[in-house]
Amino acid sequence: MIERLSLNSLKFFYYVAIEGSVTIAAERLYVTQSAVSRQIKNLEDLLNVALFERKNKSLILTAEGRVLLDCCQHVFNQLDHCVISIKQQKYKNDNLIISCEPTISMKWLIPRMVRFNELNLGFGITLLTGGGPLDFQNQDIDLAIRRNDFAWGDHIFSTKIIDEFMFMVNSNQQSATNLLLSTSRPKFKNYLAKEYPEISKLNTIELDHFYLCIEACLSGLGQTIVSGFMIEHELDHDFFQVEKYLHFDDSAYYLLASSSIEEDNRKVIFRDWLIKEMQQTQQNLLHKFGFVNSDKELV
Repeated sequence: MIERLSLNSLKFFYYVAIEGSVTIAAERLYVTQSAVSRQIKNLEDLLNVALFERKNKSLILTAEGRVLLDCCQHVFNQLDHCVISIKQQKYKNDNLIISCEPTISMKWLIPRMVRFNELNLGFGITLLTGGGPLDFQNQDIDLAIRRNDFAWGDHIFSTKIIDEFMFMVNSNQQSATNLLLSTSRPKFKNYLAKEYPEISKLNTIELDHFYLCIEACLSGLGQTIVSGFMIEHELDHDFFQVEKYLHFDDSAYYLLASSSIEEDNRKVIFRDWLIKEMQQTQQNLLHKFGFVNSDKELV
């Protein structure tokens, strides 16, 4: 019996059964209605049972049809798991290639790579620095960490990791008249003028990257406004004092991929690890400087 059974006919039966319509099944399978009807007829002839009852132009599964549908659901689910497993085996020992913004890479992600590797997950990370729009295929990238400050398009799969959080910091107790701003976030000036006019009155010095602002601030050239993720080390070692926790940046960090992350177990593992680590960093710093109340809300 099994050698005579066509997997294609089972697939056609499955779609007709779950849709209750030959027309809809044909549309989903991109074939003609007659092709679907012919496959159902061949299957019924082979099994020598009726799989559907036709009542008022509707298709109702017979008892035998319900048994076969249950079998099909199990078989197709097992096939899905098998295909996913094969794909995961293909990726098992391959490194994930991840693109991340330069300062986040230098100041937050790279210091954690040793801990990630110590988990012995069967794959490693190859890190590329970059920001803004990307081309997964031509750049040979598996995942990208980006903020939602640009439109990446519907063809990109995205998962929100965490909201941005910003500090205004200084390297010493003396009042600084200079404000160091990164040109990578051009909206900062408008935000400051609207939300924090007293800060916008400071003499502004613009630098190309956040890591330049951080180094200039450490050297005593002025205060700077920077993501908490970028100065975790400096705050942990009290190299900076926090002047303000700023609420004006509504952006968030996302993990981007060219296909569903669920298709690759490495990507799922990295996504879950990334969410946990970034949440821990944010929670620790906000608690340390008293910007979270007892109900875990920002203050």
